[in-house]
Formats: sequence, C-alpha cells, structure tokens
Amino acid sequence: MKRAVSISLGSSKRDKSVKVNLNGVEILVERIGTDGDIAKARQMYLDLDGKVDAFGVGGVDLYLRLDQREYPLHAALKLVAGVKQTPLCDGRGLKHTLEQRVFELAKEQIGEVRFKQTFIPVAVDRLGLAQAVSEVSERCVFGDLMVALGVPIPIYGIPAFKRVARIMLPIVSHFPMSMIFYGSGGAEHEPKYVKYFEESDLIAGDFLFTRKYMPKNLSGKTIVTNTTTEENIALLKERGVKTVITTTPRYDGRSFGTNTTEAMLTAYAGKGRRLTDEELNGLIDELGLRPDISNLN
Repeated sequence: MKRAVSISLGSSKRDKSVKVNLNGVEILVERIGTDGDIAKARQMYLDLDGKVDAFGVGGVDLYLRLDQREYPLHAALKLVAGVKQTPLCDGRGLKHTLEQRVFELAKEQIGEVRFKQTFIPVAVDRLGLAQAVSEVSERCVFGDLMVALGVPIPIYGIPAFKRVARIMLPIVSHFPMSMIFYGSGGAEHEPKYVKYFEESDLIAGDFLFTRKYMPKNLSGKTIVTNTTTEENIALLKERGVKTVITTTPRYDGRSFGTNTTEAMLTAYAGKGRRLTDEELNGLIDELGLRPDISNLN
C-alpha cells in the first residue's frame, strides 16, 4: 500500500486517516497536525523522508504563484530543508488545476452558475480559485490587504489584484513564519469585514479564514472552499448557507486540503517527484475527480 502523509502546522484536532482506492491502487492518506510546533513538524519530515511516497505540506505554502512566476516563502522552505527523497506537495499544483476548474468540473451537478459578487478574504495563495470565481461573478472583492496586512482597503477585480500582488509578493517572500502560518487552532471567531460577507452571494477561499471572520448570518450564500470536516459543514448549515462546494473530493466525511490531495495523487503516480500541472490535469480527468457539492437547505 502506498502512503501519502500531510504534516501540518495546524491543529491535531483536524487529523484524519483514510484508505483510498484509485484505479485499484490502495493509498493510505494521513493528515497529521502538530499544533503549531515547528520543531516537531520538521523532525517528522526528516524521520519519514524516504519512508512514505509523498508529503503534503500543511498550514503554510512553500511557494506562491502569480501567472508563470513562483515566489519562494523562505521561512516555510526552512521547515522542510533536509528532505531529500520524498516529494513535497504544498498544494499549489492543484490550486492551479483542480481549483481553477472547479465550476467546469461541478457543471454536471450544479449546471451553469452566475453570482453578483464574490468575496475572497485571502486570494494570494489560491489564484486559480480566484480566476475561477471571477469568471462566474459580476464583481470580485479581494480582502488580502485587509486580512493579511491590516490595511482597510478592498481590492476589486483580478487585474487590480495582480497589480498589487506583483508589488507585494517579493516582500511576502521574506515574511517570518509567524506571518505566513495560518494558525494552529483554526477555531477562532471574530466577525470582521461583515459588509463584504453580507453583500456577496459567493464566498470563496481557505475555510479557516472564512470561519474566523464570517458573520452569524450567511443565509442563502454559496461557499467555495477546501478542507472541511463534518462539523464544519454543520456549522455552515447552522449559519444558513445554501450550498458548500469543496474543491477537493470528500473521503469518509472529510475533504482534505489541496496539499494532502496532491500528495495522494503524487503517491498514485509513483514518479518520485511533484507532478506538473499537465500531469495533474490528466489525473483529474483519468480518475474522475470532482468537487463535493453539499446542498444545505
């Protein structure tokens, strides 16, 4: 049996282990959280290097991609320094393939969709998803300056966002771990940017940011996100959310993050390296990977 292990700086409360069968290939897919313990995570990478088929890197990105350029996050790369044999998957491949195709892949289930406004609290690490929602929305509001830097300025539209990103990414590349790690608990809740949540009929992006800032009432809204547990779905239903689309498939009640899912596909392919976007798109089609759609009311 092949083994794909996501080592995350996030909460161990979100740990999950499942056996997945892909075209007859059995893969043990594991997500292991270290509750923000950087030294523990680093040691796990070193201990398991060469003993598992693929690593998922959870809680941080190793690189941020803007169009054809990738910007290294130096603090995150220190976390995995010394890993020599097992491929490292931070999910950026699936963010620019699976997530960018989310509405195309979900079309059989939800048909053609249009939204008046999308709010994306943080888009810098998932430009593929931002591109996807921009194609089905009349207007997109990006909250990166507000959420990441505390600058109370929303950004409207992909072209403006990319202009800001080109200026900011060379700086973000040198941020310390304290500024690029999403947070170990992920359960904090402090409603902010409520105006943008309320005005938008589509909310897109990392679930931890959505959960942290979302208001009490999300009646009738659609959420496009990634890692969700059964408890997360129950919370969104309680808030009145109409539809939840998770960009990654759900296994045993859980949709894993893009890093974990990419590690699973990398283990399946067995090439001993990260897969290219072209290879990932090929596997998405070969294996019939589809977003998970939950209609909550």
